Amino acid sequence: MFRMRKAGTKASNFKLAQSQMMVYLILIFVLLIAQLASPGYLALNHVAGILRLSSFLGIAAIGQTFAILIGGIDLSIANVITFANVIAAQVMSGSDSNMLAALLWVLLMGAAVGVINALGIRFLKIPPFIMTLGVGTIIRGIFLIYTNGAPKGNAAPLLRAICGQSMMGIVSGIVIIWLILSIAVVIIQKITPYGRQIYAIGINEQASRYSGIPTGRIIFSVYILSAVFAALAGYFLVGYTGTSFLDVGSDYNTTTIAAVVIGGTAITGGKGGYIGTFAGAIMMTVLNDFLTIVNIPTAGRQIAQGFIILALVLVYSRGKKHNQ
Repeated sequence: MFRMRKAGTKASNFKLAQSQMMVYLILIFVLLIAQLASPGYLALNHVAGILRLSSFLGIAAIGQTFAILIGGIDLSIANVITFANVIAAQVMSGSDSNMLAALLWVLLMGAAVGVINALGIRFLKIPPFIMTLGVGTIIRGIFLIYTNGAPKGNAAPLLRAICGQSMMGIVSGIVIIWLILSIAVVIIQKITPYGRQIYAIGINEQASRYSGIPTGRIIFSVYILSAVFAALAGYFLVGYTGTSFLDVGSDYNTTTIAAVVIGGTAITGGKGGYIGTFAGAIMMTVLNDFLTIVNIPTAGRQIAQGFIILALVLVYSRGKKHNQ
């Protein structure tokens, strides 16, 4: 019996590895198409810019990956990013000495939002979709009142350098931060008991509870992590834009979900992981960037992105069926 389970686990891991490899192959294909359509697209400085833009989405998508892996979702991410952006810019006020204070306030706000989301989902039994959407809407109202429609402040010079400049034209500080966070997240998901418990809850929450997994604490921690990583993305975005904007996070609910799903994580939970999301974040950035380069208007880009995402998910789904 043990050998059968072990063999089944190995087969499942092999299928997952195949699915994630396919995401990277599709990404390479998309990049080659972009290069053919727009010569110079894969120039070193342009690739560095793509990675820099991808890093903000990639960081925000860390939390979304955790949420979807347990069979949930977080639709408060977009407004958490914007609120963090507003708070960080105002607290920093262009001073390097205020960077740490701004980071602490942003993370505190993110943790508070995560706790509220978790309380509603866990104890009030409100579906994650409704709870996080409602909380996100409340947050939007709060930061509109807080700013009176006109956010103030700007980024510290050091944060601008980390998020907006490339070292020797190759890689920026924010990309290095993203890579470090990505490695840590993959290790947590694939090696630690915490990661295994997240997958177990995503597969079957009730069975996980009966087997002794503290499902309540895990769900709590996942929604706190999701909001904290969203807040962190909003903090770093101040360094990229130089100041705060009330719509800076508006697209992030859609793009984080798309990055996770394109990356091969099952929307029902229990399968996938951040290795695929990493490629999904880059792919979403490349799609938006390329469509902008070929002068597709905003509405057209959104329509094209929707069709491309559906096509990629369809390709992934068919590949998964063939592997079963």
